[in-house]
Amino acid sequence: MPVVPARQVRRALYAHFRPHRAAVALGAVLALVGAASGLAQPLAAKALVDRLGQDEPIVAVLLVLTGLVVFGTAVEALGSYVLERTAESVVLAARRSLIGRLLRLRLPEVEKTQPGDLMSRITSDTTLLRAVTTQSAVSAATGGLSFLATLVLMGLMDPVLLGVTLGVIALIGGAVALLMPRIAAATRRSQEAVGEISTVLERAFGAFRTIKASGAEARETAVVEAAAKEAWRHGVKSAKWQSLAGSSIGLAVQVSFLAVLGIGGARVASGATTVSSLIAFLLFLFYLIEPISKLVEAATQFQVGSAAVSRILEAEALETEETGEARSVDRGPASVVFDEVSFRYRDDLPPVHRGVSFAVPGRGMTAFVGPSGAGKTTVFGLVERFYETTGGRVLVDGRDVREWPLAELRAAIGYVEQDAPVLSGTLRENLTFAAPDATEEEIRQVLARARLDALVERLPDGLETLVGHRGSTLSGGERQRVAIARALLRKPRLLLLDEATSQLDAVNELALRDVVAEVAKEVTVLVVAHRLSTVTLADRIVVMEAGRVRAVGTHAELVAGDELYGELAATQFLTTT
Repeated sequence: MPVVPARQVRRALYAHFRPHRAAVALGAVLALVGAASGLAQPLAAKALVDRLGQDEPIVAVLLVLTGLVVFGTAVEALGSYVLERTAESVVLAARRSLIGRLLRLRLPEVEKTQPGDLMSRITSDTTLLRAVTTQSAVSAATGGLSFLATLVLMGLMDPVLLGVTLGVIALIGGAVALLMPRIAAATRRSQEAVGEISTVLERAFGAFRTIKASGAEARETAVVEAAAKEAWRHGVKSAKWQSLAGSSIGLAVQVSFLAVLGIGGARVASGATTVSSLIAFLLFLFYLIEPISKLVEAATQFQVGSAAVSRILEAEALETEETGEARSVDRGPASVVFDEVSFRYRDDLPPVHRGVSFAVPGRGMTAFVGPSGAGKTTVFGLVERFYETTGGRVLVDGRDVREWPLAELRAAIGYVEQDAPVLSGTLRENLTFAAPDATEEEIRQVLARARLDALVERLPDGLETLVGHRGSTLSGGERQRVAIARALLRKPRLLLLDEATSQLDAVNELALRDVVAEVAKEVTVLVVAHRLSTVTLADRIVVMEAGRVRAVGTHAELVAGDELYGELAATQFLTTT
């Protein structure tokens, strides 16, 4: 992904901060009130020392000092809660926005990006926004104001000692500024490594049975550990630079203290200042630790947050689809036409379709057959507009799919993929995934048509039974039947079946073949099939080879007139895509 410019990162940070300005301002005011009470404490301490030297009562001063401490602590605690709550709101808003966008990504964008890395940007990177958009902003404001106010008071008390203090702070502050870009770079690499951990884990859990069957647990563990170690290495590097920046605060104050103590002692001895003034100045000097710490912390958090925001912006820059909720309008079976369609998945890959043309009228079954790599499954991807053609047109009901509202187009289509994915959740949730408003009677009818009623009866919780991750508790054939039932429950005008019965036994395949034939009387059915028993039922067969349509006809016509189809039919087996 391309590197995001620093100016764009700053604008994005402000965009996350802007909706929460009022809450952050409240937290800042509370923090400033707490800081003001802290500034008053050295003055009260000076008054206490003066009274001790003059043998005056100190009870009132002690009560004021105690009250300032308690009040300041309470106000700062309230301010901290306001900011922490706001920070969580910032993270929630960022996650909502990013999740909504990522789920609308175009399919080619998803295919060229690691899913684990995208998940990391939602979970890990957004978390880093907590501090930079709230606490960091307030720390910079309150720390800066407190720092300036303290310097003013110190200057009024002793300008010479203030000059000594500023000289030391400026020297060490310059060194700290050089560390900030290193913190940002190390944090970014650390977050990228965390994304790599998510990627390798997603790969491992996605092929868990394969890993176990291959005895590859140790090798996969080593891969994950390598990614974890890389994240650790960059995290330690970021921590090193942050620690150096943080420790510089103490160093600046300690060096300033020694310089002020030496020069201030000489000034007391010469009568240029008093002991009480020197004590108050030293207290102010130690009070500088907090505002300086806040300023350094704000700068550090900004670098960390900038690295996270940069990765979030990269994800937001991915191309999305304009989707929405839409219902299929009952206009009868849909017609499909491919008009000199050409297509390739990427510019660096060879064409998958080379001038593909065919016409499918409304209603009936059309089967697509051909050798592996002929482009059969790609037909479905172009009809669904998962991909855009590089040439030619795809028309549904005589209208170019690019002119259809995407939600309306897909609402008219039921699609059963090759691997028949089943989502984690209950059986009911999977069945109604594409038709959330389906009635119980509609579900019952679809279960019977897909021959799932017996399965539901023997499951412990019926339709409410959990099917496991990717349907792990179901057999391959059961997953295919769930996918078919899900598509039928959608009541599509166009049904796309991509080898939808490849994992079924002979009995269930025969039953579902009859169901598909029955459905084809009401809607348009396009089938990618490799079993001859399915193909022979088709009203028309499109034979594809090397990205072109080789022949179109019925089974009898093609056996007699097309050599390739004759060979495929003679083997009683049509190869998969």
